[in-house]
Amino acid sequence: MAEAAIKIEGLTKVFGEDTVLDHVSRDFEEGQIHGIVGNNGSGKTVMMKCICGFLQPTSGRVLVRRLQVGRDMDFPPDMGIIIETPGFLPMLSGYKNLELLASLRRKIDKETIRHAILQVGLDPDSSKPVGKYSLGMRQRLGIAQAIMEDPSILILDEPFNGLDKYGVREMRELILWLCDKKKTILLASHNQVDIDELCDTVCEMDAGVMTMVR
Repeated sequence: MAEAAIKIEGLTKVFGEDTVLDHVSRDFEEGQIHGIVGNNGSGKTVMMKCICGFLQPTSGRVLVRRLQVGRDMDFPPDMGIIIETPGFLPMLSGYKNLELLASLRRKIDKETIRHAILQVGLDPDSSKPVGKYSLGMRQRLGIAQAIMEDPSILILDEPFNGLDKYGVREMRELILWLCDKKKTILLASHNQVDIDELCDTVCEMDAGVMTMVR
């Protein structure tokens, strides 16, 4: 059995009187695509935010490569993320937005940023401001942001939102290619076809409780 890239142990998150995550435990193995299905409000996004260090659990813990999120590190360094609608500066181009984000960690050069934009089917030389992008173009840029630093773990929450059929097919092919590169991918999607075609394992979230589907 492959080692777990992400290990969740008894993860519970309570907001006021609402238990959004209820003692969730699960190992996500290296090098696989792990699907998470569930309706809005089921706890998928909250779990992903706990994995990324954006939310602190009420109890339980998240380990990424054996290090505890929120104790050994605030944020897992080798992780690419798209959660909810990607936030970009609307007056800047897609390239300029990614260049600004890349400057925070200084891990990649301009050519690598350009390559990530091309990988998602956008034009790195376009001067069009992100504020004038369609929802699908924003989503593509969000995926480029997630993959541009070549992280070994990807957290993708509804990555196909706003994409047309052609765009969905292109992004599915990109995700399969990334998995071939031994990335570990957590993928939340409402679309059963995405889950069936892409995922090695599938879990269902319902009212904060996770069950294994396959």
